[in-house]
Amino acid sequence: MSGFPRTKIEDLSVSRMVIGSNWFLGYSHTSSAKDKQIREHLTAKTVADILEVFLAAGVDTLMAPLYPPFQGPQHQMLLDAIKEAEGRAGRKVIIIATPGINTADGQEAEAENRKTFDTMAANGASIVMPHTSCTDPLVDMRARKIRNMDRCCEMIRERKMIPGLSTHMPEAIVYADESNLDVATYIAIYNAIGFLMHIEVDWIHKLIWRAKHPVVTIKPMAAGRLLPLVGLAFSWSTIRDCDMVTVGTMTPDEAKELIDISLSLLERRGSTVQLQRTRSKASVEPRKK
Repeated sequence: MSGFPRTKIEDLSVSRMVIGSNWFLGYSHTSSAKDKQIREHLTAKTVADILEVFLAAGVDTLMAPLYPPFQGPQHQMLLDAIKEAEGRAGRKVIIIATPGINTADGQEAEAENRKTFDTMAANGASIVMPHTSCTDPLVDMRARKIRNMDRCCEMIRERKMIPGLSTHMPEAIVYADESNLDVATYIAIYNAIGFLMHIEVDWIHKLIWRAKHPVVTIKPMAAGRLLPLVGLAFSWSTIRDCDMVTVGTMTPDEAKELIDISLSLLERRGSTVQLQRTRSKASVEPRKK
């Protein structure tokens, strides 16, 4: 078994490449037709085939909104796929959970969140990062703080899991650091074309390098808008050694390509990935002797 480069989130060793779940769950960022194609194509077995490739390469960390209130057929399919892949590979998947939480004030909301965190702990989540759809509405740009998140972090710690922030807002990372919020990692959208990013790429680059804790970058290939070599070359060359890159795939061969491209970039060598061939490329192919 190969060992993909690793980093640490507190005392937990995680692979620097993180397995993303959008392509497994049917979130293409392209069209409803593409979403439908994904959901119809992928099953627990085919996703387990993909996960098995990652695990064999030492990429054992997966990010997903696997728990309430996001549960549905695709989420159960992914949970089943994880169990199957773990059985095949004889290796556990480290789960970074990005659940929804109740963002309201009061005891009722806290009781609901306590139940959600109990479910995640029972299902083996190691890191819990409340989903961006819940985290970002709590970002108070006037007070420069993230409201109610301190209590969520306490409840996550009480269940022996590591708290983090799933966010699309760069402000969330800055305010978490300024307020010494008890989180150990954060998510940041980061890609060469600024896809879905709130501010310019160079600003996010600076923000990542200033962050107090490791950053899990997402959307490196801008949901298919960048070639893997282009997107991954930018990400791996501009983040810190402690930071991570999250990738999405639909087939085992795609997983193999992303692993090989990433290792070639990190090791500064040529990739062994077979390029696609078309008639227009014939003029640049080496002649056979």
